[in-house]
Amino acid sequence: MEPTTAHKEHAELAADFNKDEARVDWHDETLWWVRQKRDKMAWSLPEWEDLRETASRIKFNVLGNLHDYLLEFEKNAQLNGATVHWAADAKEHNEIVLKLLKEQGVQRMVKSKSMLTEECHLNPFLAEHGIDVIDTDLGERIVQLAKEPPSHIVLPCIHKKKEEIGDLFHIHLGTPAGNADPKFLTAAARLHLRKEFIQSHVAITGVNFAVAETGEMVVCTNEGNADMGAHLADVHIACMGIEKIIPQRKHLGVFLRLLARSATGQPITTYSSHFRKPGAGRQLHIVLVDNGRSRQLGREEFRNSLKCIRCGACMNTCPVYRRSGGHSYHNAVAGPIGAILAPNLDMKENADLPFASTLCGSCSNVCPVKINIHEQLYQWRQVIVQEGYAKTSKKASMAMMNMVLSRPTVFKTAGGVGRWVMRHFPGVVNNGMNPWYKQRDMPEAPKESFADWYKKNKQ
Repeated sequence: MEPTTAHKEHAELAADFNKDEARVDWHDETLWWVRQKRDKMAWSLPEWEDLRETASRIKFNVLGNLHDYLLEFEKNAQLNGATVHWAADAKEHNEIVLKLLKEQGVQRMVKSKSMLTEECHLNPFLAEHGIDVIDTDLGERIVQLAKEPPSHIVLPCIHKKKEEIGDLFHIHLGTPAGNADPKFLTAAARLHLRKEFIQSHVAITGVNFAVAETGEMVVCTNEGNADMGAHLADVHIACMGIEKIIPQRKHLGVFLRLLARSATGQPITTYSSHFRKPGAGRQLHIVLVDNGRSRQLGREEFRNSLKCIRCGACMNTCPVYRRSGGHSYHNAVAGPIGAILAPNLDMKENADLPFASTLCGSCSNVCPVKINIHEQLYQWRQVIVQEGYAKTSKKASMAMMNMVLSRPTVFKTAGGVGRWVMRHFPGVVNNGMNPWYKQRDMPEAPKESFADWYKKNKQ
């Protein structure tokens, strides 16, 4: 049966993004500029590859002993005065958060960047129950005002032009029409969000690292919005995937050196905030979420994807992501890493994503925890085909190619026919039905095959 999805597939969404050629060009150039900043930072550290290898091994140890580290973290967090909640999936996570908010009687609260809550679709869930969530990360707030999801896990509004942001702020924040000065818009956002911070009784944050040894959490930001929210609110709710655990506090010295350098080309994030104990008269809730992670852990060929520290380096380097945009991946986490995480959540809905890659390996080369991303993309393609989620047209074309490539006589004949058709009837190939032709000129047909040339010239 032909698999169907409730959304457009990556190729269609990428085609929509590519209709604005100027936007595609600066999106591509900007992300490559970030990649170059990452390279300069990496090359400035002689021990860079040792850091990557160490981080990868620490995460490998965590994944092999996750049960024990989670229980250790829970025990120490509770000793610190935090309340720990366990959620099997996105639905349970959202219900736990809703219950906590109802207990506090709030109808409006602030949230700093959390890709987990995006994954669980927390904002729309709370909106359905009459609770407004104000995203306080500047990029997240911009896409929230635009009623769009983030397109990048570190740079949520990278797809937006400053003029579009100026128009959004004019409509929602009352800034002067036509003012697109970044400094002015940032100042306007700061005033707007400061009021929300002061008024909010509850704050939600994500978690970058959770230390099993101490029961503490580390949240990394460049804007300090997580700190503002958590310190001004009476109730702090921290939402994290179970893979965020690291064994000891000393290991932060490895991961904090890798994270910002890989993400934005900084030595370290402006704020690396440690949350351990709730203040006097306050509450700290930690929601530990599985949502398919145990299933991924059980897939030996894909478990390394859980090492991810959400730096976005693979997105910044990926030639497909840079020229197709984050929204073409129709998931909270886009790019190469999203393409190996999403099929685990729903293989049928995300069967297109592992094919949105050239398999060039650049993603694996820049990954700070050495995830073999391009190899997993290739492996997911095989699983998807074996499970019957590939398109009928793709299966038919692959069967045809198998028939041709596995039979030398057929291959030689097909090559000769193809060259003759391209020379005498180029319109058969050079038309809109050929996806390759849409973006490039077809080469001139050679006069002979390589095999024929080799026979004549092998002496």
